[in-house]
Amino acid sequence: MAGRSAEVSRKTRETDITVSVNVDGTGKADISTGVGFFDHMLDQLSRHSLIDMTITAKGDLHIDDHHTVEDTGIAIGQALSRALGERRGIMRYASLDLAMDETLTRAAVDVSGRPFLVWKVDFSAPKIGTFDTELVREFFNALAQNAGITLHVTNQYGVNNHHIAETCFKAVARVLRAALEVDPRQPDAVPSTKGSLKG
Repeated sequence: MAGRSAEVSRKTRETDITVSVNVDGTGKADISTGVGFFDHMLDQLSRHSLIDMTITAKGDLHIDDHHTVEDTGIAIGQALSRALGERRGIMRYASLDLAMDETLTRAAVDVSGRPFLVWKVDFSAPKIGTFDTELVREFFNALAQNAGITLHVTNQYGVNNHHIAETCFKAVARVLRAALEVDPRQPDAVPSTKGSLKG
């Protein structure tokens, strides 16, 4: 399982993004997207998944944050998919309830090769600072579609919108950490009766 790392560069008329990931890291993050709240959330994603992430993004922030956030999700997803290869030896499934003060969020993942997002998270305000709350879903949709994972995220309750967003990132981080761990009982096997997790 050595070498589960990859780098992806994505350049469009709207964004210029480079992402490198090491699935077997220690949660070291070096992130600069130009969007402060998003950088904070990505730092949580790296730290709690133990996936090392180096991310540089330049986007059309004079318009809004949408393209930068979505395209960063695309690039991270592509990098993860590339790093995992055939997905041999992974635990594949994980789920978790994550608490933060008054907020509880549940995440569940199947690293299946089949991209799908179920999103049951509501925010009571359109923005957290200057960050559009709707972009939290856009990020995770881009991540799931490009990583080839089935991802369910449900906010059970909460009041503070910052906490709601942060529990989404932390919960997804923790289920990714668990699902991508190497299964000691079958470290070289693809965990599927089909013999493939590439979709």
